[in-house]
Amino acid sequence: MKIPTTLKHKPVVVSENYEQVDGRYAGDTDAKGLSLGLAQWNDRGKVDISAKVWRHTGDKWSRQSEELPMHRVLDLAILICRSSLYFQEAYRFPKMYDPESPMIDRIGLQGDAMSVSVCADNPMIDNDIKLFAQALSDDGEMIGERLSVLSRLLKEMGY
Repeated sequence: MKIPTTLKHKPVVVSENYEQVDGRYAGDTDAKGLSLGLAQWNDRGKVDISAKVWRHTGDKWSRQSEELPMHRVLDLAILICRSSLYFQEAYRFPKMYDPESPMIDRIGLQGDAMSVSVCADNPMIDNDIKLFAQALSDDGEMIGERLSVLSRLLKEMGY
């Protein structure tokens, strides 16, 4: 499906067949495309780029389409990677985390650090963390494929 070019987000690089590769939702998703382009919140004289997931209801482009600044997309990728690494060893804890020390890591970014921790404030965390770990395991092949591609591309870029 062709991504619209007349809306506030101005696509520059697109994936217009995303509904065919949208993980377990492939073939049955409202996420029809991805784009990198000029952000819809740009002010005169200031240009930010963003990533956007384009959703389509079947009749029209959805207001639930998401647009994120590029650094937030990468921060989410960092969070996914660090969480995946954590859950490779989480089985060592009786509750899959240490309730006395829920902090997983602090990852240095821009002179400070992004905190990564188990959400101990979640009243259902003991159950939710098990469900999360199981879903992460069930999706391991799909996530692993994407992480392998990401790793290869980062190496090609010199990182």
